[in-house]
Amino acid sequence: MAEIRSLEIFYWTATLCSFRGAAERLNTTQPAVSQRVAALEAEFGCKLFERRARSVCLTPKGRDLLGYAERFLRLRTEMTEALVSPALARGVLRLGVSETIVHSWLMRFIERMAQVYPGVTVDIAVDISPNMRDALLDRELDLAFLVGPITMPSLVNLPLCRYGVAWIAAPGLDLGPGEVPLAELIRHPIITYPRNTNPYAQLHDLIARSNLPPPRLHSNASLSTIVRMTLEGIGISVIPPAIVRRELEAGDLRIVNTATDLPDIVFTATYANVPDAGLAAPAARLAQEVAAEAVATDKLALSKSMRNDDLYRTAHSVNMAHS
Repeated sequence: MAEIRSLEIFYWTATLCSFRGAAERLNTTQPAVSQRVAALEAEFGCKLFERRARSVCLTPKGRDLLGYAERFLRLRTEMTEALVSPALARGVLRLGVSETIVHSWLMRFIERMAQVYPGVTVDIAVDISPNMRDALLDRELDLAFLVGPITMPSLVNLPLCRYGVAWIAAPGLDLGPGEVPLAELIRHPIITYPRNTNPYAQLHDLIARSNLPPPRLHSNASLSTIVRMTLEGIGISVIPPAIVRRELEAGDLRIVNTATDLPDIVFTATYANVPDAGLAAPAARLAQEVAAEAVATDKLALSKSMRNDDLYRTAHSVNMAHS
């Protein structure tokens, strides 16, 4: 009977089409991978791979075995998750995170992971969603909190949260007290997410459809920089208000009153659809719980900020009337 370890090595060799790739994925050596595959071929009495110069491909018998290997590995994952206490789990979770999540509830997720999985280290990479999608496909990340869902059969998406997008400005920026039209908004520089992201594309399309003169549209990969530029009055940022909740509560920033709406940004916990996903699936479900709690908290805080903003607009109108 083939050992689970041998089937695991066979599965990753077949998936990555490489002995070396399987060795790197499983933290072993290329000779060890070759020996395991050779032992399987001897045990089953058939050739499983066709060897090529820089890769391997499955034989018909190898394709038959791949289905069985995947089922064994999925069953092992289910068994481990059902029987092994999370406190006994060990290893590293390679996590990719959108910066929006960093500025909202990532720290709460890290704290919860430490409580539930004290033996697991979370290795965090902050990046834009297209790069994280590629890293998941290349098996460089185990799990990513990104703008999704990514509609590919090789990836699993669990819904996390959605954030509304607003036009955010410093109180001193020259904007009228009433509902500000798009033409007035784009008189100022507009600051938002990087060019190769969905929020930027949606904003660009909105402005293009308006037939208005193109604005100065500043894209930036750093949300911290976007917030700082907005605080300094350089322009209007188009970001989720949840990111600047404290600045809104303090009155350092305000939500611009406008009917020019943009789609919400939808986030998912996404991981590879593989039989040995390990901690990715339970960590994704844990992230769902944390995100739900965070969104509820943010809604309460933002409703307070918006009430303060209404007071600001009322006071501004009174001052204009007396001037």
